[in-house]
Amino acid sequence: VNLMLMNPHIDALAKVVAEEGVQVVTTGAGNPGKYVPAWKEAGIKVFPVVAAPILAKRLERYGIDGVIAEGCESGGHIGELTTMALVPQVVDAQLTAAFALGACGVQVGTCLLASEECPIHVNYKQAVLKAGANDTTVTGRSTGAPVRVLKNKMAREYLRMEKKDVPLEEMEQLTLGSLRKAVFDGDVDGGSF
Repeated sequence: VNLMLMNPHIDALAKVVAEEGVQVVTTGAGNPGKYVPAWKEAGIKVFPVVAAPILAKRLERYGIDGVIAEGCESGGHIGELTTMALVPQVVDAQLTAAFALGACGVQVGTCLLASEECPIHVNYKQAVLKAGANDTTVTGRSTGAPVRVLKNKMAREYLRMEKKDVPLEEMEQLTLGSLRKAVFDGDVDGGSF
């Protein structure tokens, strides 16, 4: 059964689901936390749809069986993140959910930047550790070379230039050496993180 939590009759529907021996419930458009204990007590497998990693993390304490990460390409009520950006963040927030959904392993990348062994500037590591779900943006779409980066002064300037159809050569001057600035110099304004 799929339940839309915005339904005005959700309290009654949630009770019926628990009483009727439904085996699996998926939920959408909200936080099902207040219903999960009764469903779990009834032996129901619960898989909420989440559009942000924070909801997956909050639902962990209820013993849900997994999550359905739904990106902004989906129809209906959506968050800001694409599925490809959302899934790794949800997995980070709730690794067990990935295994519950049938994954036999998980690939991680960006999180390793913060490891002791990674030889990058401490400012880069701190930026990665502090970044939240909405702290990234994509530059370079207009040039056919999209890059997901942390939002900072350089990224905002690049996006402004893209909107004004600034010539590619001029935009390249802005980004020239920006990865080095981030990795080695820790330049939080001019680096590409």
